[in-house]
Amino acid sequence: MKSPALAIVPAPATEPTARPLDAAIHRALSRANGGISPIALLLGYTDWALHWAIAPQHHLEVTADAVRSLVSGLLPRQDAVVEADSRFKDPGWDQWPFRAWRSGFKAAEGWWNAAAIQDGMSQHDQELVRFYTRQWLDMLSPSNAPLTNPEVLQRMTSTLGTSWLEGLQHCAHDMQLQQQSRLRAADAPLPALPFVPGKDVAVTPGKVVFRNRLIEVIHYTPSTATVYPEPVLIVPSCIMKYYILDLSPGNSMVRYLVSQGHPVYAISWRNPDESDRDLGLQDYLELGVMDAMRAVRQCSGASSIHALGYCLGGTFLAMVAAAMGRHEQLHKGRGQGITTSSGALDGLPALRSMTLLAAQTDFSEPGELGVFIDADQLRTLRESMGKKGYMSGPEMAGAFQFLNARDLIWTRNMRRYLLGEEDTGNDMLSWNADVTRLPERMHNEYLSTLFLNNGLAQGHCHVCGMGVALMDIRMPMLVVGTQRDHVSPWHSVYKIHLQTDTHTTFILASGGHNAGIVSEPGHSHRSYQIDSVEAGHGWEEPDDWAARVPTVEGSWWEAMHDWLDQRSGARVKVRVKRGAVALCDAPGQYVMTRYAD
Repeated sequence: MKSPALAIVPAPATEPTARPLDAAIHRALSRANGGISPIALLLGYTDWALHWAIAPQHHLEVTADAVRSLVSGLLPRQDAVVEADSRFKDPGWDQWPFRAWRSGFKAAEGWWNAAAIQDGMSQHDQELVRFYTRQWLDMLSPSNAPLTNPEVLQRMTSTLGTSWLEGLQHCAHDMQLQQQSRLRAADAPLPALPFVPGKDVAVTPGKVVFRNRLIEVIHYTPSTATVYPEPVLIVPSCIMKYYILDLSPGNSMVRYLVSQGHPVYAISWRNPDESDRDLGLQDYLELGVMDAMRAVRQCSGASSIHALGYCLGGTFLAMVAAAMGRHEQLHKGRGQGITTSSGALDGLPALRSMTLLAAQTDFSEPGELGVFIDADQLRTLRESMGKKGYMSGPEMAGAFQFLNARDLIWTRNMRRYLLGEEDTGNDMLSWNADVTRLPERMHNEYLSTLFLNNGLAQGHCHVCGMGVALMDIRMPMLVVGTQRDHVSPWHSVYKIHLQTDTHTTFILASGGHNAGIVSEPGHSHRSYQIDSVEAGHGWEEPDDWAARVPTVEGSWWEAMHDWLDQRSGARVKVRVKRGAVALCDAPGQYVMTRYAD
């Protein structure tokens, strides 16, 4: 039986407010559980407990492994061993009694990781139990307590207690800032960011050449005498400010591409408010990606472009590319059964190539982010957004912070409050604090259509009235994953090999979702793996791919430039298109909009 295409339809307007008392209870319980629905959490642990109760042999096996780990950790180390866990790297952890506390904690951690895997449990419940239990274990680590952390005690002794006093001052300062944030009026000005867009970051020269209610398009000023004839359009994620790819000059991908002779355009998404609650996924494709492509064609005069999408922006770009391929089949007379699309696809420049950076197109294995996605949790999110009309920036930032709580919360708190160290600010941390909202309808459709139902990979999505499938993508692709990505796991990103049949160059870069992408040349400790397949390729398991492909030291940006160079025409002299109108200087107006919530 043919599966029906998933309609991109918002939840009924009355649903979030139909039972305000119920919704208030759900919101309160969700906040108490770090954003995870209490019902989903209870179902997950019930699933685990029932399977655990009927597996006594499994109990004995994981307990025996934990005891062996504990005994091994208690024994003095004969050879130098590199501690992989950054919480226990200080040499003091090898001394008694800290070695015992570390060993006991690591044994308990290993026991829980093994015990969470139960035959017969659903994959979602298994991931949820393991993830949420790890959050509790990370909180209970001996590294977080002043009297069980040798590094804290040594610092306290060497500074005669001033490190603790400085930590208390930091704690009092942070609590004061939190209180001020809670009491701040909605229309009160926000504190300035450490790195201000247009002054410290997002400073690559350019002009805003297009604006609608959802986006601004920035055209960056060429810095070379000759340029490639095909512009590069950057489609960033709408859940972040675009200048993650245009940080300070030394960390700017935009500046790097411009310096290599690429004409670069970038989308800057508008930070939505209550009036935008009905903007949906289709609006982000049409008013966002498609209008930007037309603006690039009009401004540059180019009939074909390279497009680069990051994170959710890459998912949007893949959907548009699939729709363009489907639309082309229709006009060539090979589109049996294809309904006529709207005019939204008319007048778009051809895609010479497509680059996807940490962008998922198959959401069947979304990694740890998947613990937040099931039917009950989506209902809780709908209830939360129903009153405001949007998903607030702090709520989204908190969810992503929760994914890596060990480093972003507990380790940071230990160093700041127990060691008395100041936070080391940088452009990426400042950008991370410059949070954005998502409209209610868009967020609902994105999670339901893509995450919960995996509609794009299964061919159940509609774009401009047409059912689309990734197999309709025909242009060459450069796909980048990062090794420690909590948001778009590289194994999931790699799955585009299963969904398309075209030239695909895959890069696996060191680092995480952001730091692995912002990988400027000259940065130490950066490396990547790269390999290509042509149309008609077979399937290779991602771990087999990683084991086979050699590692290259350096920045993958240089490989990206070489890849684009091979697929671009001969360079031409810089020309200024007559009649082009600049609305304002980069970085534009939309990036400056900030909200307290």
